[in-house]
Amino acid sequence: MLASQAGAQCVAVQGDPIEGGMIWAKVAPGTKVSLDEQSLDVLPNGYVVAAFHRDAPPNSLLRIGEDCEYQLKVAQREYRIQRVEGVPQKTVTPPKEQLARIQRERELVAAAKAQLVERPDWLMQIDGGFVWPVQGPISGVYGSQRVYNGTPGSPHYGVDIAVPKGTPIYAPAAGRVTLAEPDLFYSGGTVILDHGYGLSSSFLHMSEVSARVGDDLQPGDLIGAVGATGRATGPHLDWRMSWRDRRVDPQRLVPPMPVLTKTSAAE
Repeated sequence: MLASQAGAQCVAVQGDPIEGGMIWAKVAPGTKVSLDEQSLDVLPNGYVVAAFHRDAPPNSLLRIGEDCEYQLKVAQREYRIQRVEGVPQKTVTPPKEQLARIQRERELVAAAKAQLVERPDWLMQIDGGFVWPVQGPISGVYGSQRVYNGTPGSPHYGVDIAVPKGTPIYAPAAGRVTLAEPDLFYSGGTVILDHGYGLSSSFLHMSEVSARVGDDLQPGDLIGAVGATGRATGPHLDWRMSWRDRRVDPQRLVPPMPVLTKTSAAE
């Protein structure tokens, strides 16, 4: 996992040094920690976390204190290119009268993600504590590039789960709701659930938003229902995760999707 380390006082670093993955370690409270010269938050209990975005470079430098240094080899991934036809052209190339709305909504999302929520259960969640918010066929994966009506779009930063409209969506881990909007231009019904210290989940294209800003949710609490609102060609949940300004692959924090039989799907 880790290419090299120096210093007798180095600590164990756990996690997944890969594009879209996360790493974490426990250090003495107050220790200075940085990843590629970016200062990292050290929690009151000593835990520190970092993540790698979709196009992270293959080498990364983690410094812990004065004497500990890791040269990380970040695994590179290949991404799927998908062509999606039938998307309303106004959402591919939005009309000028919608640009102000789109900018306002981007600012709402950025403000929600910028909040610092401190949670003592934070590490338990990223170390095997996440569950699927809905269960069903995976129709879209992290990092894929979508071409809408022949126009290349931004890379897809979440995992799509194709289930019927109205399917309940449940919290995959504990967190605080920092955004709950019924109708954003691109993502439709949208909820952001902050899991703590910069790590958050976003749930897009919802038909119903049950959660409210300020709600403290536990795993399994209802967030809303699956829909096809915003830029979507059919009902599905688009589940995304972010750490600071980096997009995390949700599939790397949950167990494999259960295989659903016809009997279990009907229950």
